[in-house]
Amino acid sequence: MSTLRPDLAGRLADALECSWGARARPNQLPPPGDWAIWLLLAGRGFGKTRTLSEMANAWATSGLAKRIAIVAATASDCRDVVVEGESGILATAPPWCQPIYESTRRRVRWPNGAIAHTFSAEEPERLRGPQHDAAICDELGSWRDPSTWGMLMFGLRLGKHPRVVVATTPRPTRLVRQLLAREGRDVVVTRGTTYENRANLAPGFFAQVIRKYEGTRLGRQELNAEILDDVPGAWWSLERLEEAR
Repeated sequence: MSTLRPDLAGRLADALECSWGARARPNQLPPPGDWAIWLLLAGRGFGKTRTLSEMANAWATSGLAKRIAIVAATASDCRDVVVEGESGILATAPPWCQPIYESTRRRVRWPNGAIAHTFSAEEPERLRGPQHDAAICDELGSWRDPSTWGMLMFGLRLGKHPRVVVATTPRPTRLVRQLLAREGRDVVVTRGTTYENRANLAPGFFAQVIRKYEGTRLGRQELNAEILDDVPGAWWSLERLEEAR
């Protein structure tokens, strides 16, 4: 049986170590098919930010996307979580294609010329005008202004097949429910729980937080990633309110 030379074996090991596909769980990898929107509904600590960051880096470094939109609930979420966070774009980029974050221009620039601009969901008008061929959206369920989503969609007009990856804890907002209703058409939905990433979370998190909220209504949403449509004891259900809207 032939063996690899030590230098080649080392390079292969480095490549595998840097390969997200070799380390990610199956539901953290993009689904097959001709989807336009990938909606990842998952609990706290699942690894949603890591998934978004890896997608942005994969698009940029492979040349599949050259103009990417990064949209989060606030400008600080874009910067502190998606770009500069522990699982953000800068931390997860491959060493051979490290991007630079230009904070004053609110953009991430890769050596091959790919660019990602950051946007706050609080400022939908800033998405009026810019064009993109891909987008990543963080915590869609926390966006206060749903018109941000519409402005983003209007700008996805570059390339042959613009795509969007949305990662959020499944709060029962109207926008989240609208995307769920499109499952099987242009939206692919992936679900995941906090428990799946237990090996990478601090033991104290499970000892304190999980023990406190496990089995509660809040825990079902934040940990198990369940869509909870109604508040127990409420006079009006969300379904009836939507019918009367």
